[in-house]
Amino acid sequence: MKRLLGIAMATAFMVTVSAVSWAADTTLRISLQLPLKSHLGQNLLLFKDEVEKNSNGKVEVQIYDSAQLYKDKEVPQAVGSGAIEMGVASLTRFAGEIPAVDIFYLPFVFNTEDLVRKATAPGSTVRGPLDEAILKTGSRVLWWQAYGGNIMLSKGAPLKGPEDLKGKKVRVFGKTLGTWVETLGGSPTNTAGSEQYLAYQRGTVDIGMTGASGVKSRKLWEVMDHITITNNADIEFIVLINEKFWQGLDADTQKIVSDAALKADMAVREEMSNIEKAAFEEAAKNGMTIYTPTPEEIAKWKEASEPVLTKFEAEAGDLGKQVLEAARALQASN
Repeated sequence: MKRLLGIAMATAFMVTVSAVSWAADTTLRISLQLPLKSHLGQNLLLFKDEVEKNSNGKVEVQIYDSAQLYKDKEVPQAVGSGAIEMGVASLTRFAGEIPAVDIFYLPFVFNTEDLVRKATAPGSTVRGPLDEAILKTGSRVLWWQAYGGNIMLSKGAPLKGPEDLKGKKVRVFGKTLGTWVETLGGSPTNTAGSEQYLAYQRGTVDIGMTGASGVKSRKLWEVMDHITITNNADIEFIVLINEKFWQGLDADTQKIVSDAALKADMAVREEMSNIEKAAFEEAAKNGMTIYTPTPEEIAKWKEASEPVLTKFEAEAGDLGKQVLEAARALQASN
């Protein structure tokens, strides 16, 4: 009996040692507000696979989707404080501390795919200075996640001009988008992405604002019936890692994470046009009417939006002026 007990104890010890030896040395928890099935969630899975494969399991990536841990607006503080290692947040969530980030939400500044690609390229004259500014908040930007051009959602009819926003409650997700809505006579309502469905269903807001992929992943055709493709803003999400945590990683691990981040950055950018196309097709299949404004209607939208650019230039500080100048240079060369 003693011999059998000794064998059992030795076996248990070996199993424990084996489990410990195979356990990850580092765990990266990532907060995501969207469902895992969304293209941002799938992009995180690509990153997870790359990191875990190339680290031979020494780094484990855990993804908490659908705002299980933090809502979008809470992510910058959670990551910056070290409450969680990583998180995905809308770029505009940094507008309070860094007004210049809202360059991407200025009306019709980045309204073509070519302009967006140039502006969001790693180290570009627009993205580079913004990444550096965000680093000062305690978070390092690992990569940007394309979410596509902004679209407007409505019930009963499409939006054919700025006059259609007058007196309406409009869902926004950032300061500059709110200024845009106010300028056009609407009432902005800041609503987290995860709260959109209920807001539209309950009539808390009259008009929606999101990316095409968000319509698909959240099944917004169940609560809205028209999409107007305004492309008045470029929606960008950023994947952050706590800077102190990052500095505590060894050089090899940093390279593995950086390489995986770059691969994820390029992958989501390359797929964006296909993602939007599939999202529009899915929305139409589920009964939504897709409306593309005429050039004349877009001209009216742009003209009515000019005060927003003037306000940004006056209030976004030196960094704002720098990135706006860089954006105009890209427009001139396009």
